[in-house]
Amino acid sequence: ASAWKYIANGNAGRIYFEDGSIVFNTWSKFNNKDVYAHLDTNIEKNMLDDLDNRILRYLQNDPESSVANLAEKAATTSPVVSRRLAKLQQTGYVLGHELILDWSALGFEVQVSLRVTLDKTEPSAFDEFLKAARKIKEVLEIQTFLGMVDVRLSVVARDMKHYQQVYKDSILVLPHISDIEALMHISTIKMDRRLPI
Repeated sequence: ASAWKYIANGNAGRIYFEDGSIVFNTWSKFNNKDVYAHLDTNIEKNMLDDLDNRILRYLQNDPESSVANLAEKAATTSPVVSRRLAKLQQTGYVLGHELILDWSALGFEVQVSLRVTLDKTEPSAFDEFLKAARKIKEVLEIQTFLGMVDVRLSVVARDMKHYQQVYKDSILVLPHISDIEALMHISTIKMDRRLPI
């Protein structure tokens, strides 16, 4: 509870983090004990402030940055950054850190995007197809769509012989396929998962 403070104005007030950011606009319906317990366990989503966005922006640009470095860039202190990062993880804004490998350097020379249309006369078509597709280790990404194409599979292989084997033995036997189109990857012009925050 010592990490929190509140500023009251008559019967209405605001609850603040110790770094000054607003958590709740009113606190009068809680007694102090309830307020502290509530804040410790329930930071609502979609309440990111400028400091949160700064931390996320710098973390996106340098995921290996230390807490001290993030604090310096975000113009705050290391303890504040540590608490904010913990809350951002707990509330699902930060899902994890990603290791990016050079597929070609590791021997995966072929990348193919498969656009799949399903036979949706069976109510369970989507679920059964996705369940089976998840088991194929060469399928790195599965996306679903609204429109003419239902699913996109991102497939990697060591060479064309390996791809043809995966396509014949694993892809074509997936259930409920009505149509499938293969797009061979030539080059990546842009791949950036950083959000403009």
